[in-house]
Amino acid sequence: MTHHQNRPQRVHSRDFIDLDLYDPRIYAAGGIPWEALATLREKAPVCWVDEPAMFGWPEGPGYWLVLRHEDVLTVNHQPQLFSSQLGATQVRDPSPDDLVFQQQMLLNLDPPDHGRLRRAVNRAFTPRAIEAMKATIAERARAIVDGLSGRSECDFPQEVSKDLPLLTLAEVMGVPLEDRHLLFEWANRVIGFQDKKYSRGGMADDGTDATPVDPRSRAALQDMFEYAHGLAERKRAEPGSDVLSLLLTRGDGQEPLTDAEFENFFFLLAVAGNETLRNAIPGGMLALLKHPDQLQDLRDDPGLMPTAVEEMLRWVSPVIQFRRTAAADTVLGGQQILAGDKVVVSYASANRDPAVFADPDAFDIRRTPNKHLTFGIGPHFCLGTGLARLQMSTLFAEILDRMHDLRLTGDVVRLQSNFQSGIVHMPLAFRLADPR
Repeated sequence: MTHHQNRPQRVHSRDFIDLDLYDPRIYAAGGIPWEALATLREKAPVCWVDEPAMFGWPEGPGYWLVLRHEDVLTVNHQPQLFSSQLGATQVRDPSPDDLVFQQQMLLNLDPPDHGRLRRAVNRAFTPRAIEAMKATIAERARAIVDGLSGRSECDFPQEVSKDLPLLTLAEVMGVPLEDRHLLFEWANRVIGFQDKKYSRGGMADDGTDATPVDPRSRAALQDMFEYAHGLAERKRAEPGSDVLSLLLTRGDGQEPLTDAEFENFFFLLAVAGNETLRNAIPGGMLALLKHPDQLQDLRDDPGLMPTAVEEMLRWVSPVIQFRRTAAADTVLGGQQILAGDKVVVSYASANRDPAVFADPDAFDIRRTPNKHLTFGIGPHFCLGTGLARLQMSTLFAEILDRMHDLRLTGDVVRLQSNFQSGIVHMPLAFRLADPR
């Protein structure tokens, strides 16, 4: 990768908005800044964003932010030009040693290696495999709502929406259910590293006393990998039908995974396996609460659930953005991008693009078609989309059937992150009905 000395003039985000889109604090304060994204999407659809030093992290080189749906598709469909592997997929650059580690992960691989490893795990997410989990997921959703018996208030993200993705992920991976809290802790540590509630290393609000530890590094995840290897020994001795057993025994005629490949698969499943859903559910609940007419329509007609789930996924945009790296000089959105530049696709902006979505800032549970990009697109399209949709529709069906007179009773506390749009606390009041 090289950076040219004579860089062309760049269109800069700060020329159009008075907001630092890199700063995770703005997402905690007010959620995704939709108006700013709309302004840039119209006036500077591919623009440069600075990476100032903060939280003890050094200043970064900056990146191109891609805001139009059409251009996000272009980037995602051309992995040979916009690489996941060259610099991995998080905005901030990892250290050189950590980059070597991260480049082995499925999320950060380019074809053809990406396809080879992806095929190894596909069997755990086929329609047949998902259908086989349907009854169990429904039973767990019922048990989660049953757990609110005798109460009239709850913290929705912590007491309702958190457990179903974790229980399902533990089953898919073959992690004992009693260890699911570990999956939660590891995900918090990695996804929430910009939030002092979850970060390790004394991150201060102003960065002055921070001694940050990169949560994506192998050193920071040593406890997770020790657990993973212990679990792998048990899976090799007594394999089951879970995804880790499939990966370790490889009955498809392929070589078993190396230790490094196994570690990276475990990391990907443990951290990415529930995060989108875990953030989409409370975000979807908040959308329904803020649009009571839509909430009532969904109660009156449960047949609207499939399109309602898609609209919640579009509206919330739980994955705000993902990074690629330009493998060669190119032009996108009228901007000259140089080899080695970071190129960050804004799924949030793409999901509100008026060129694709009529009245994009309206929440419409009947919206169809709904070409949202919440699960990505192209070679890295999320493996677990079918399972996520099933869990989301099942849990909301149970909630709407049993939890009545829903209303917010306090402030919504959001995750401090420029990567995941999450809700950490959301106090709700409700009246619980007996199961039908």
